[in-house]
Amino acid sequence: MIPTTTFETWATIVAVAVTAIAGDVLTAGAMRRIGDLDIIRAKSGLPGAIKAVVTDSMFLLGVLCMALSFFSLLFTLSKVDVSLAAPASASLTFIGNAVAAKLFLHENVDRRRWFAALFVCAGVVLLTR
Repeated sequence: MIPTTTFETWATIVAVAVTAIAGDVLTAGAMRRIGDLDIIRAKSGLPGAIKAVVTDSMFLLGVLCMALSFFSLLFTLSKVDVSLAAPASASLTFIGNAVAAKLFLHENVDRRRWFAALFVCAGVVLLTR
C-alpha cells in the first residue's frame, strides 16, 4: 500500500461520505416526489412504476452520486486501511445524513438521533488516535 498523508486519507474518506450523502438525499427526495409505487403500479402496472422512477432526473442524479460514492470507496481502499476507511466513512455518512435530512428533506430529527450522531463523532475521533 502506498503511504498517504493525513490530508489525503481524510480527503478520500470525506469524498466517499459526501457522495453517499448526496445519493441518499437525492434518492429519498425523488421517491417522495414520485409517490407511492404501489399506487402507481395499481394504475399503470409494473412498467408504469418503473418508468416513473427511471425517468425522474433527481432519482438518476442520486444513483449517479451513489455510483461515485462506490468508486470513491474503491479508490480510498486502495490508499487507506479498511479498518479506518470503512468505519470513518460510514460514521461521517450517518452524521451527514442526519444533517441533510433535517436541512433538505425537512425531516424531524429528534434529540436521540443528534446524540447518536455526537457519539458517532466521538467514535471517529477515537479511530484516528
